[in-house]
Amino acid sequence: MRIPKFLPENGTIGFVAPSYGAATDPYKSAFLHADEVFRAAGYRTVTGPNVFRSDGIGISASPEECGRELTDFYTSPLNDAVISVGGGELMCEDLPVVDFDAVKRAPAKWYMGYSDNTNFTFLLPTLCDTAAVYGPCAGAFGMVPLHQSVNDAFALITGKRSVFQGYDLWEKEGLKSEENPLEPYNVTEESHPRFESWDGGPIFGRFIGGCLDCLVNLCGTRFDRAKDFAEKYREDGIIWFLEACDLNVFSIRRALWELKEAGWFSHVKAFLIGRPVVMGQSIMGLDQYSAVTGILSEFNVPILMDLDIGHLPPAMPIVSGGCGTVTKEGPERISIRFQL
Repeated sequence: MRIPKFLPENGTIGFVAPSYGAATDPYKSAFLHADEVFRAAGYRTVTGPNVFRSDGIGISASPEECGRELTDFYTSPLNDAVISVGGGELMCEDLPVVDFDAVKRAPAKWYMGYSDNTNFTFLLPTLCDTAAVYGPCAGAFGMVPLHQSVNDAFALITGKRSVFQGYDLWEKEGLKSEENPLEPYNVTEESHPRFESWDGGPIFGRFIGGCLDCLVNLCGTRFDRAKDFAEKYREDGIIWFLEACDLNVFSIRRALWELKEAGWFSHVKAFLIGRPVVMGQSIMGLDQYSAVTGILSEFNVPILMDLDIGHLPPAMPIVSGGCGTVTKEGPERISIRFQL
Protein backbone atom coordinates (compact mmCIF):
# COMPACT_ATOMS: atom_id res chain seq x y z
CA MET A 1 0.00 0.00 0.00
CA ARG A 2 1.36 3.41 -0.97
CA ILE A 3 1.06 5.92 1.86
CA PRO A 4 1.29 9.45 0.38
CA LYS A 5 3.79 12.01 1.55
CA PHE A 6 2.35 14.56 3.94
CA LEU A 7 1.31 17.97 2.69
CA PRO A 8 4.39 20.14 3.41
CA GLU A 9 4.34 23.58 4.99
CA ASN A 10 3.66 26.16 2.29
CA GLY A 11 2.67 23.32 -0.04
CA THR A 12 0.00 23.49 -2.72
CA ILE A 13 -3.54 22.18 -2.32
CA GLY A 14 -5.54 21.34 -5.43
CA PHE A 15 -9.34 21.62 -5.31
CA VAL A 16 -11.52 19.52 -7.61
CA ALA A 17 -15.23 18.94 -8.16
CA PRO A 18 -15.70 15.34 -9.34
CA SER A 19 -19.11 15.43 -7.67
CA TYR A 20 -21.05 18.63 -6.85
CA GLY A 21 -19.24 21.91 -7.28
CA ALA A 22 -19.30 25.07 -5.19
CA ALA A 23 -21.37 27.16 -7.56
CA THR A 24 -24.10 28.39 -5.22
CA ASP A 25 -24.44 29.38 -1.59
CA PRO A 26 -23.88 28.24 1.06
CA TYR A 27 -21.27 26.08 -0.67
CA LYS A 28 -19.58 28.83 -2.68
CA SER A 29 -19.10 31.22 0.22
CA ALA A 30 -17.94 28.40 2.49
CA PHE A 31 -15.39 27.24 -0.07
CA LEU A 32 -14.12 30.76 -0.81
CA HIS A 33 -13.60 31.34 2.90
CA ALA A 34 -11.86 27.97 3.23
CA ASP A 35 -9.52 29.01 0.43
CA GLU A 36 -8.73 32.19 2.36
CA VAL A 37 -8.07 30.14 5.50
CA PHE A 38 -5.59 27.88 3.69
CA ARG A 39 -3.82 30.82 2.07
CA ALA A 40 -3.61 32.70 5.36
CA ALA A 41 -1.93 29.62 6.84
CA GLY A 42 0.75 29.83 4.16
CA TYR A 43 -0.51 27.29 1.66
CA ARG A 44 -0.84 27.87 -2.04
CA THR A 45 -4.06 26.75 -3.70
CA VAL A 46 -5.09 25.88 -7.24
CA THR A 47 -8.70 25.43 -8.31
CA GLY A 48 -9.92 22.97 -10.90
CA PRO A 49 -11.97 24.07 -13.93
CA ASN A 50 -15.21 22.51 -12.61
CA VAL A 51 -15.21 23.83 -9.05
CA PHE A 52 -17.62 26.71 -9.69
CA ARG A 53 -19.80 24.88 -12.22
CA SER A 54 -23.27 23.38 -11.80
CA ASP A 55 -24.25 22.33 -15.31
CA GLY A 56 -23.78 18.59 -14.77
CA ILE A 57 -26.41 16.09 -13.61
CA GLY A 58 -25.70 15.23 -9.97
CA ILE A 59 -22.10 16.45 -10.50
CA SER A 60 -20.47 19.77 -11.37
CA ALA A 61 -20.02 19.21 -15.11
CA SER A 62 -20.15 16.35 -17.61
CA PRO A 63 -18.66 13.01 -16.52
CA GLU A 64 -15.98 13.43 -19.20
CA GLU A 65 -14.92 16.81 -17.80
CA CYS A 66 -15.08 15.65 -14.18
CA GLY A 67 -13.10 12.49 -14.89
CA ARG A 68 -10.41 14.44 -16.72
CA GLU A 69 -10.18 17.05 -13.95
CA LEU A 70 -9.76 14.34 -11.33
CA THR A 71 -7.07 12.53 -13.32
CA ASP A 72 -5.23 15.74 -14.21
CA PHE A 73 -5.11 17.06 -10.66
CA TYR A 74 -4.13 13.77 -9.08
CA THR A 75 -1.29 13.20 -11.54
CA SER A 76 -0.15 16.84 -11.69
CA PRO A 77 3.22 17.77 -10.15
CA LEU A 78 1.80 21.26 -9.49
CA ASN A 79 -0.07 20.33 -6.31
CA ASP A 80 0.86 18.29 -3.22
CA ALA A 81 -2.59 17.14 -2.10
CA VAL A 82 -6.11 17.16 -3.54
CA ILE A 83 -9.34 17.95 -1.68
CA SER A 84 -12.79 17.57 -3.18
CA VAL A 85 -15.09 20.58 -2.81
CA GLY A 86 -18.20 18.51 -2.17
CA GLY A 87 -20.24 15.35 -2.32
CA GLY A 88 -23.10 14.78 -4.72
CA GLU A 89 -24.99 12.08 -6.55
CA LEU A 90 -23.43 10.66 -9.72
CA MET A 91 -19.65 10.69 -9.34
CA CYS A 92 -19.82 7.04 -10.40
CA GLU A 93 -20.31 8.23 -13.98
CA ASP A 94 -16.83 9.84 -13.89
CA LEU A 95 -15.13 6.49 -13.35
CA PRO A 96 -14.95 5.27 -16.98
CA VAL A 97 -13.07 8.50 -17.80
CA VAL A 98 -10.63 8.44 -14.86
CA ASP A 99 -7.26 7.09 -15.98
CA PHE A 100 -6.55 4.75 -13.07
CA ASP A 101 -3.37 3.48 -14.71
CA ALA A 102 -1.99 7.04 -14.78
CA VAL A 103 -3.08 7.54 -11.18
CA LYS A 104 -1.28 4.37 -10.15
CA ARG A 105 1.91 5.46 -11.94
CA ALA A 106 1.86 8.97 -10.48
CA PRO A 107 3.55 9.76 -7.14
CA ALA A 108 1.08 9.09 -4.33
CA LYS A 109 -0.60 12.14 -2.80
CA TRP A 110 -3.40 12.55 -0.31
CA TYR A 111 -6.92 12.79 -1.71
CA MET A 112 -9.61 13.77 0.77
CA GLY A 113 -13.40 13.81 0.56
CA TYR A 114 -16.40 11.80 1.72
CA SER A 115 -19.90 10.75 0.66
CA ASP A 116 -19.96 10.53 -3.17
CA ASN A 117 -16.16 10.79 -3.08
CA THR A 118 -16.22 7.16 -1.93
CA ASN A 119 -16.01 6.52 -5.67
CA PHE A 120 -12.36 7.61 -5.44
CA THR A 121 -11.37 7.14 -1.78
CA PHE A 122 -12.40 3.47 -2.10
CA LEU A 123 -10.95 2.83 -5.55
CA LEU A 124 -7.60 4.46 -4.82
CA PRO A 125 -6.68 1.67 -2.37
CA THR A 126 -8.51 -1.19 -4.10
CA LEU A 127 -7.45 -0.40 -7.68
CA CYS A 128 -4.26 1.66 -7.24
CA ASP A 129 -2.93 0.34 -3.91
CA THR A 130 -2.82 3.95 -2.69
CA ALA A 131 -4.25 5.23 0.59
CA ALA A 132 -6.76 8.10 0.73
CA VAL A 133 -8.61 10.00 3.47
CA TYR A 134 -12.32 9.62 4.05
CA GLY A 135 -12.76 13.05 5.56
CA PRO A 136 -14.30 16.50 5.18
CA CYS A 137 -14.65 18.25 1.83
CA ALA A 138 -13.06 21.64 1.29
CA GLY A 139 -16.09 23.73 2.28
CA ALA A 140 -15.94 22.42 5.85
CA PHE A 141 -12.71 24.38 6.32
CA GLY A 142 -14.72 27.56 5.84
CA MET A 143 -16.78 27.20 9.03
CA VAL A 144 -16.13 29.63 11.87
CA PRO A 145 -14.85 28.40 14.22
CA LEU A 146 -13.41 25.15 12.89
CA HIS A 147 -14.62 22.03 14.65
CA GLN A 148 -11.94 19.78 16.14
CA SER A 149 -12.82 17.04 13.64
CA VAL A 150 -11.92 19.34 10.73
CA ASN A 151 -8.65 20.27 12.42
CA ASP A 152 -8.02 16.55 12.94
CA ALA A 153 -8.41 15.83 9.23
CA PHE A 154 -5.92 18.51 8.26
CA ALA A 155 -3.53 17.33 10.98
CA LEU A 156 -3.64 13.90 9.38
CA ILE A 157 -2.69 14.96 5.84
CA THR A 158 0.02 17.29 7.17
CA GLY A 159 1.54 14.59 9.38
CA LYS A 160 0.83 16.37 12.64
CA ARG A 161 -1.42 13.70 14.13
CA SER A 162 -2.19 10.02 13.64
CA VAL A 163 -4.44 9.25 16.64
CA PHE A 164 -8.07 10.33 16.68
CA GLN A 165 -10.82 9.98 19.27
CA GLY A 166 -14.56 10.10 19.03
CA TYR A 167 -16.29 13.35 19.95
CA ASP A 168 -18.71 14.12 22.78
CA LEU A 169 -21.51 15.75 20.75
CA TRP A 170 -22.97 15.43 17.25
CA GLU A 171 -25.18 17.47 14.95
CA LYS A 172 -28.79 16.42 14.44
CA GLU A 173 -29.93 19.56 12.65
CA GLY A 174 -27.46 21.81 10.84
CA LEU A 175 -27.76 25.61 10.81
CA LYS A 176 -25.66 26.28 7.72
CA SER A 177 -27.70 28.12 5.09
CA GLU A 178 -27.44 30.60 2.22
CA GLU A 179 -27.72 33.38 4.77
CA ASN A 180 -25.23 31.76 7.16
CA PRO A 181 -22.73 29.85 5.01
CA LEU A 182 -19.97 29.83 7.62
CA GLU A 183 -22.00 28.32 10.46
CA PRO A 184 -20.11 25.67 12.45
CA TYR A 185 -21.54 22.26 13.27
CA ASN A 186 -24.58 22.57 15.51
CA VAL A 187 -23.55 19.85 17.95
CA THR A 188 -26.39 19.32 20.41
CA GLU A 189 -26.74 15.54 20.81
CA GLU A 190 -24.66 13.37 23.13
CA SER A 191 -22.69 10.58 21.49
CA HIS A 192 -23.60 7.08 22.65
CA PRO A 193 -21.87 4.46 20.50
CA ARG A 194 -23.13 0.90 20.68
CA PHE A 195 -20.69 -2.00 20.79
CA GLU A 196 -21.61 -5.56 19.83
CA SER A 197 -19.39 -8.63 20.33
CA TRP A 198 -16.45 -6.58 21.55
CA ASP A 199 -14.54 -7.34 24.71
CA GLY A 200 -12.86 -3.94 24.56
CA GLY A 201 -9.50 -5.27 23.45
CA PRO A 202 -7.52 -3.51 20.70
CA ILE A 203 -8.45 -4.32 17.10
CA PHE A 204 -5.71 -4.09 14.48
CA GLY A 205 -6.39 -4.24 10.75
CA ARG A 206 -6.41 -2.51 7.41
CA PHE A 207 -9.22 0.01 6.96
CA ILE A 208 -11.45 0.12 3.90
CA GLY A 209 -14.98 1.38 3.29
CA GLY A 210 -16.98 4.57 2.83
CA CYS A 211 -20.55 5.50 2.00
CA LEU A 212 -22.69 2.38 1.64
CA ASP A 213 -24.86 4.06 -0.99
CA CYS A 214 -21.82 4.27 -3.30
CA LEU A 215 -20.21 0.96 -2.36
CA VAL A 216 -23.24 -1.14 -3.23
CA ASN A 217 -23.40 0.69 -6.55
CA LEU A 218 -19.81 -0.35 -7.33
CA CYS A 219 -20.39 -3.96 -6.35
CA GLY A 220 -20.15 -6.28 -9.35
CA THR A 221 -18.91 -3.63 -11.78
CA ARG A 222 -15.56 -3.70 -13.58
CA PHE A 223 -14.28 -1.39 -10.82
CA ASP A 224 -14.99 -3.95 -8.11
CA ARG A 225 -11.76 -5.40 -6.69
CA ALA A 226 -12.90 -5.50 -3.06
CA LYS A 227 -12.60 -9.28 -2.72
CA ASP A 228 -9.10 -9.21 -4.24
CA PHE A 229 -8.13 -6.42 -1.83
CA ALA A 230 -9.29 -8.45 1.17
CA GLU A 231 -7.35 -11.47 -0.05
CA LYS A 232 -4.20 -9.46 -0.68
CA TYR A 233 -4.22 -8.06 2.85
CA ARG A 234 -5.59 -11.12 4.63
CA GLU A 235 -2.59 -11.18 6.99
CA ASP A 236 -3.51 -7.71 8.29
CA GLY A 237 -7.22 -8.44 8.41
CA ILE A 238 -9.81 -5.94 7.24
CA ILE A 239 -11.62 -3.31 9.30
CA TRP A 240 -14.65 -2.12 7.35
CA PHE A 241 -15.92 1.41 8.03
CA LEU A 242 -19.40 2.03 6.66
CA GLU A 243 -22.05 4.75 6.82
CA ALA A 244 -25.26 5.49 4.94
CA CYS A 245 -26.75 8.64 3.45
CA ASP A 246 -29.97 8.18 1.46
CA LEU A 247 -30.65 4.55 2.41
CA ASN A 248 -33.51 3.65 4.74
CA VAL A 249 -33.08 0.79 7.20
CA PHE A 250 -34.28 -1.83 4.72
CA SER A 251 -31.94 -0.45 2.05
CA ILE A 252 -29.05 -0.64 4.51
CA ARG A 253 -29.81 -4.28 5.22
CA ARG A 254 -30.17 -5.14 1.54
CA ALA A 255 -26.90 -3.38 0.71
CA LEU A 256 -24.99 -5.23 3.43
CA TRP A 257 -26.48 -8.52 2.27
CA GLU A 258 -25.30 -7.82 -1.30
CA LEU A 259 -21.74 -6.98 -0.24
CA LYS A 260 -21.63 -10.05 1.99
CA GLU A 261 -22.81 -12.34 -0.81
CA ALA A 262 -20.25 -10.78 -3.18
CA GLY A 263 -17.49 -11.87 -0.83
CA TRP A 264 -16.43 -8.39 0.21
CA PHE A 265 -16.26 -9.20 3.92
CA SER A 266 -13.77 -12.05 3.82
CA HIS A 267 -10.94 -11.74 6.37
CA VAL A 268 -12.89 -9.11 8.31
CA LYS A 269 -11.65 -8.15 11.79
CA ALA A 270 -14.37 -5.63 12.71
CA PHE A 271 -17.09 -3.35 11.38
CA LEU A 272 -17.16 0.36 12.25
CA ILE A 273 -20.60 1.78 11.48
CA GLY A 274 -21.28 5.52 11.38
CA ARG A 275 -24.51 7.19 12.41
CA PRO A 276 -26.94 6.84 9.48
CA VAL A 277 -28.86 9.86 8.23
CA VAL A 278 -32.03 7.88 9.12
CA MET A 279 -30.89 7.84 12.77
CA GLY A 280 -33.79 6.56 14.89
CA GLN A 281 -35.85 5.18 11.99
CA SER A 282 -37.86 2.01 12.54
CA ILE A 283 -39.86 0.29 9.79
CA MET A 284 -41.82 -2.91 10.43
CA GLY A 285 -39.70 -3.59 13.50
CA LEU A 286 -36.37 -3.06 11.72
CA ASP A 287 -34.15 -0.30 13.11
CA GLN A 288 -30.64 0.92 12.27
CA TYR A 289 -29.07 -1.62 14.62
CA SER A 290 -30.89 -4.78 13.56
CA ALA A 291 -30.42 -3.72 9.93
CA VAL A 292 -26.68 -4.10 10.55
CA THR A 293 -26.43 -6.93 13.06
CA GLY A 294 -28.98 -9.07 11.22
CA ILE A 295 -26.47 -9.42 8.38
CA LEU A 296 -23.06 -8.92 9.97
CA SER A 297 -23.38 -10.89 13.22
CA GLU A 298 -22.56 -14.14 11.43
CA PHE A 299 -18.93 -13.00 11.06
CA ASN A 300 -18.49 -13.12 14.86
CA VAL A 301 -16.37 -9.98 14.97
CA PRO A 302 -16.87 -6.69 16.83
CA ILE A 303 -19.56 -4.39 15.40
CA LEU A 304 -19.21 -0.80 16.60
CA MET A 305 -22.20 1.40 15.74
CA ASP A 306 -23.23 5.07 15.93
CA LEU A 307 -19.63 6.16 15.49
CA ASP A 308 -18.36 9.56 14.34
CA ILE A 309 -18.13 8.53 10.70
CA GLY A 310 -20.09 10.01 7.83
CA HIS A 311 -22.94 12.38 7.16
CA LEU A 312 -24.03 13.36 10.67
CA PRO A 313 -21.01 15.37 11.85
CA PRO A 314 -18.55 15.48 13.38
CA ALA A 315 -16.57 12.68 11.77
CA MET A 316 -13.15 11.25 12.52
CA PRO A 317 -10.86 11.17 9.49
CA ILE A 318 -10.27 7.60 8.29
CA VAL A 319 -7.27 6.44 6.25
CA SER A 320 -8.88 4.30 3.57
CA GLY A 321 -6.35 1.58 2.75
CA GLY A 322 -4.18 2.25 5.78
CA CYS A 323 -3.51 0.10 8.84
CA GLY A 324 -4.48 1.10 12.33
CA THR A 325 -5.63 0.01 15.76
CA VAL A 326 -9.02 0.66 17.32
CA THR A 327 -9.03 0.91 21.10
CA LYS A 328 -11.72 1.55 23.67
CA GLU A 329 -11.38 4.82 25.58
CA GLY A 330 -13.91 4.57 28.38
CA PRO A 331 -17.40 3.06 28.12
CA GLU A 332 -18.59 5.15 25.15
CA ARG A 333 -15.59 6.31 23.18
CA ILE A 334 -13.09 4.80 20.79
CA SER A 335 -9.79 5.98 19.41
CA ILE A 336 -8.02 5.00 16.19
CA ARG A 337 -4.25 5.06 15.79
CA PHE A 338 -3.15 4.92 12.16
CA GLN A 339 0.24 3.67 11.03
CA LEU A 340 1.51 6.33 8.64
